[in-house]
Amino acid sequence: QAQLVESGGGLVQPGGSLRLSCVASGMSLDYYAIGWFRQAPGKEREGVACISSSGYTIDYADFVKGRFTISRDNAKNTVYLQMNSLKPEDTAVYYCAADLLYGQCVPEDFASWGQGTQVTVSS
Repeated sequence: QAQLVESGGGLVQPGGSLRLSCVASGMSLDYYAIGWFRQAPGKEREGVACISSSGYTIDYADFVKGRFTISRDNAKNTVYLQMNSLKPEDTAVYYCAADLLYGQCVPEDFASWGQGTQVTVSS
């Protein structure tokens, strides 16, 4: 059964860094576009960063440009989200998602989802 599992979340002070990992099992990420999304309490899920299956197309939300970096290691069947200069407003549950086709970095364009990892930015 195909599964995505996120890890790497936690509590970090403002200005700190975290690296999230999304590991796939039962599916080869070589063929999938991967997106990182987040959802804060009381807010809708939103796109953070997405990468096409080839890695040639990468999209970032404006609010993370210059701070977050998405990358993929197909040999490890893993996609990463390096998050630097974290702000309290980055606090949310972060999800990775996969789809065979890549259109836009929006939740409705991705079919398979992990269960999420909590990121809390607070002093």
